[in-house]
Amino acid sequence: MKVSGFTIIRNAVKYDFPVVESIRSILPLCDEVIVSVGNSEDSTLELIKSIASPKIKIIESVWDDSVRKGGLLLAKETNKAFDAVSSDSDWVIYIQADEVMHEKDIPVIEASMHKWKQDKQVEGLLFEYKHFYGSYDFLEDSRLWYRREIRIIRNDKHIRSFRDAQGFRIYDSLTPTDEELLKGGRKLNVKHSGASMYHYGWVKNPVIQQKKRSTFSKLWHEQDHEEKNLKDSSEFDYSVVCALKKFEDTHPAVMLDRIKKQDWKFDFDTNKKNLSPRESLVRFIEIKTGWRPGEYQNYKLI
Repeated sequence: MKVSGFTIIRNAVKYDFPVVESIRSILPLCDEVIVSVGNSEDSTLELIKSIASPKIKIIESVWDDSVRKGGLLLAKETNKAFDAVSSDSDWVIYIQADEVMHEKDIPVIEASMHKWKQDKQVEGLLFEYKHFYGSYDFLEDSRLWYRREIRIIRNDKHIRSFRDAQGFRIYDSLTPTDEELLKGGRKLNVKHSGASMYHYGWVKNPVIQQKKRSTFSKLWHEQDHEEKNLKDSSEFDYSVVCALKKFEDTHPAVMLDRIKKQDWKFDFDTNKKNLSPRESLVRFIEIKTGWRPGEYQNYKLI
C-alpha cells in the first residue's frame, strides 16, 4: 500500500501556522508528502525546506488573489497539490496547515486504510474533529463547528476539493468549472477512520489572529469586507464564543514545543453558554442521544 500526503501553505511565518507540526504528524504514514508553497511575504519556503525529510516534495504556486468568492481560491490551490501526488498511490492524506494528527492514532489510521483498500465503494475516510479555541486548554463545545470531515481520499482525480477546501466531492469531469466547485458534486461514500484531527486554527496570539482573520476574510467576499469582530481592534476578541469546554487529554507530541511558547493568556468560564433557545435544544438532544439535528454532513457515511 502506497500512501501520499499533501497540503498547501502561504505566509506560514507571518500568520504563525503550525504547518511544520502538521507535516511532521503525517510523515510516518506517508511515502511522500506534497507541499504546495504559495507566493509568500515571509520565509515560508525556507521553513518548509528546514523539515529536511526526503519524503517531502515542494512545489511552488502563485495564488490568484483576484479569486474572492466562497473561499474558492483555497479549493483551487488544494486541487493543484492533489494533482501533484504520484499516480501509483492508493490513499492520499490531506491535512490543512493548522491541523495535526496525534501519534496515538497512527496505528488506527493505518489499519483503516488497509481494511478498506480493496473495497472501492469506500472513497474516503472520516475524522472526528477537536477544535481548539483561545488557547491549547479549551475546545469548542457547540454545534456551530463541524464535528467530522474527510481527510483521507482515494487517489482518484475525479475527487476534487470544493468551496473553501473544507472537504471533497466527486465529479464526472476531471476539470470541473469554478461554479461546479462552489456548488459541489456528489458526496463521497466514506467510512470512519477511527481517529481524530486536532485543529489549532483558532489558537494564536490575538494580534496575529486579528491580522490573519482580516486577510483571510477577503477570500470569501468579492468586495472589501470586514467582519464585525475585526473592526476597531488590534487584537482578536476570543471572548466572543458560544460555548467551550476544558481539554483534558494529551496533545500530539509534535505540538509540545509550540504549546510551551504560548505568549498570551486566555481563560474562560466553561459554565457560560451563549446559546440561542434552538441551539440549547439541539445541544440537549445531542447530549442525550448523540444525534445532532440538522447537522451539515459533507459526506455519506456507509
